[in-house]
Amino acid sequence: MSGPATANVTEALARIAAHDEALGAFLAVDREGALAAARALDVEGDHGGPLTGVPVAVKDALCTRGLRTTAGSKLLAGYVPPYDATAVARLRSAGAIIVGKTNLDEFSMGSSTEHSAFHPSRNPWDPTRAPGGSSGGSAVAVAARMTPAALGSDTGGSIRQPASFTGIVGIKPTYGRVSRYGLVAFASSLDQVGVLAADVATADTVLRVISGKDPMDATSVEMPPIAPLAKESDVYGLRIGVPAEYFAEGLDPQVETRVREALRALEARGAVCVPVSLPSTRYAVATYYIVASAEASSNLSRFDGVRYGARVAGESLHEMYERTRSRGFGAEVKRRILLGTFVLSAGYYDAYYKKAMDQRRRIAQDFAQVFREVDVVCTPTTPTTAFRLGEKSDPLSMYLADIYTLPASLAGLPALSVPCGFAGALPVGLQVIGRPWDEATILRVAAATEGDFPARGALP
Repeated sequence: MSGPATANVTEALARIAAHDEALGAFLAVDREGALAAARALDVEGDHGGPLTGVPVAVKDALCTRGLRTTAGSKLLAGYVPPYDATAVARLRSAGAIIVGKTNLDEFSMGSSTEHSAFHPSRNPWDPTRAPGGSSGGSAVAVAARMTPAALGSDTGGSIRQPASFTGIVGIKPTYGRVSRYGLVAFASSLDQVGVLAADVATADTVLRVISGKDPMDATSVEMPPIAPLAKESDVYGLRIGVPAEYFAEGLDPQVETRVREALRALEARGAVCVPVSLPSTRYAVATYYIVASAEASSNLSRFDGVRYGARVAGESLHEMYERTRSRGFGAEVKRRILLGTFVLSAGYYDAYYKKAMDQRRRIAQDFAQVFREVDVVCTPTTPTTAFRLGEKSDPLSMYLADIYTLPASLAGLPALSVPCGFAGALPVGLQVIGRPWDEATILRVAAATEGDFPARGALP
């Protein structure tokens, strides 16, 4: 007779087998490894870990020992890491069972999961639509109830945007709360490992498991643990900033209606909504794509065909580099490397990169000023519901899909998306942004919102 861990994993694998061919959430499923780990747990008995026997999916940008890690790229198609990312190792220590690796935009560069080198992922609410990105595969796995939780990474909204599009909870912690060790780098000053989950309580539990200082990551910070989420979320007296800049031209009227309903529901629970201004928001897209692309051009220089990953032979070292990168990188990755190299080049550094860094500081200062008056800031997560696959063929229109999630990333703040209803048949997300290290408060607001807008499954 199988125990509870084996039963949980068997059910997760059955749902993956039933739905993943149509939805494309996974790049690799570790059926045998997951079942073996589950059976071992059942033999040992419950060791008391907070995630004992819980099946979890992992974005394929996080290293998993003995299980291939591709970052959604042909360049790493055959790479099998000899170690676990710290967040993955902490999941295992807490009793979680890794069932597979989820699809993503190549090297986490994209907002739809269409830029994966292998296949797109599809939104469970409407398979003709994108699930968002870059952590789209993780979002699909949770929204389709293949797993109750998944790890993702968020550079400019890559957890929150797909969470909004697929009607689940997605949280990006404060920069430094969770170790980046073992995460394939895109933009090191922005990348952050976070959680996608079916509900706020699960997101809270997984986030607390993976958080904490790591000697392998110099940017991780020793901070007190996140306070456990109360069963009854009380937001009475909480001051909520509502920035005018997030309710301007370009916001879908139905999305705005749902978000304002969520704000009124929080007011009915005793919260106080306060109009605020974040004037530097309008520069966030330009700032982000200069800073992130500059860091990407540096980080991706390591993929040269010499040390690991694919190699295309050439008559010289230079030719090998050229052929390997030309054939290994996809169009979006090449676009961002070229942009990043340009803004860092002699004669353009001051005109672009230096100005972008100055503007990044102003964005952070805007938030610091607002947080003197309020406890959290609430906004729409995205300006629209999930767009159709292929609809955002113009790169700029795709970049603008992240306009509401980018500022919190640039400022290094904790932020999450929680479902707050539907526009037609598609989910809408409320974004909650908090002070540095105050994940507990944004989770409290999310739990209250969840109480007023209970989730419903995308698939039976």
